[in-house]
Amino acid sequence: MKVTQEQVLAWRLRQQSLEPRTTSTVRQLVGRLAGVQAQVASAAELAIGTRRRAPRPGAVERALADRTVVRTWSMRGTLHLLLPEQMAAFQSLLAAARTWEKPSWQRSFGVTPTQMTALGDAVEEILGDDALTRQELTEAVVARPGFGELREQLTSGWGTVLKPLAWTGRLCHGPNRGNRTTFVTPRSHVPGWSGIPEPEEAARTAIPAYLRAHGPATAEAFDAWLIRGLSRKAVLRSLFAAAGDLLTSVDVDGEPAWIRTEDADALARTKPSKAVRLLSGFDQYVLGPGTADPRVVPASRRKAVSRTAGWIAPVVVHRGRVAGVWDIVDGTVDVQLFAESDEVPADGLEAEAAHLARCTGEVRELRVRRV
Repeated sequence: MKVTQEQVLAWRLRQQSLEPRTTSTVRQLVGRLAGVQAQVASAAELAIGTRRRAPRPGAVERALADRTVVRTWSMRGTLHLLLPEQMAAFQSLLAAARTWEKPSWQRSFGVTPTQMTALGDAVEEILGDDALTRQELTEAVVARPGFGELREQLTSGWGTVLKPLAWTGRLCHGPNRGNRTTFVTPRSHVPGWSGIPEPEEAARTAIPAYLRAHGPATAEAFDAWLIRGLSRKAVLRSLFAAAGDLLTSVDVDGEPAWIRTEDADALARTKPSKAVRLLSGFDQYVLGPGTADPRVVPASRRKAVSRTAGWIAPVVVHRGRVAGVWDIVDGTVDVQLFAESDEVPADGLEAEAAHLARCTGEVRELRVRRV
């Protein structure tokens, strides 16, 4: 089956509830997007609100409180909102890479694989059915014989030593205590938790979930989204083989890519989109294919979107492609369209500014300029 890139982009807009917007719940949207990055809480709220016809501020926090979604370190080592039933599959594939066993990781963070195994056992036992802040968890861990030297690693703001414990099912984020994060065990916090499955089993959940939102895509694109391309090629091939009958290969302007088998016919019928959208920073529409994909982010403008310290800017999307960036400056929605981009309809930008006001509860003036 052959499709065009314009069809692919329009398909993704529809699959991600961007065109048209929907009445979906937070839980439904998190599932459709194969997770929502939540390093920045306000960006996660806006990513959800952008996709809802009638956004409600605070919807993400309410979903976390009733545990219809879970927050934990997941894809690319970043915080994500995940569905409870998808979480174990994503974590399984991340754990399968065993990044903490690589000599470079050990040199950087000073923790051996043996220590990591012991740390996981200790953390799971300490947490039990409780929710502890990082300080409380750290004090309990370092009080145990053999762990005193790990205080610095455990208190690191990046949580690097704790991330493998999330991937192996030892901990996840619990309810906030004021402005402080707490940690809990998935066993005590995640509805229906049954542990981390084997990678081949996990692949049949995780890969179709990714392709439902971001397909058609290559195995390499999936791996870059999952773990920054760190999976061994043989392992990656085996994971896609495990998902075999669930996937179908399609030709996208002469290049092969995978899609869910059940989506192939609908993709073939998809018409190109003229939609305009203002998307939040760290939006899944950009993170799914990655900022290095020139079919979504123009190569010459990648630095405008992917900034220092891993910051992903809010973007203007027109016809499925990034046509500019935007920000809120002095109470104004400051839209900066790329000079080389197609003409973006003014009424589309005005409608998006109005929807942004519904998402945030604040009406702001719109300013549009070319850069």
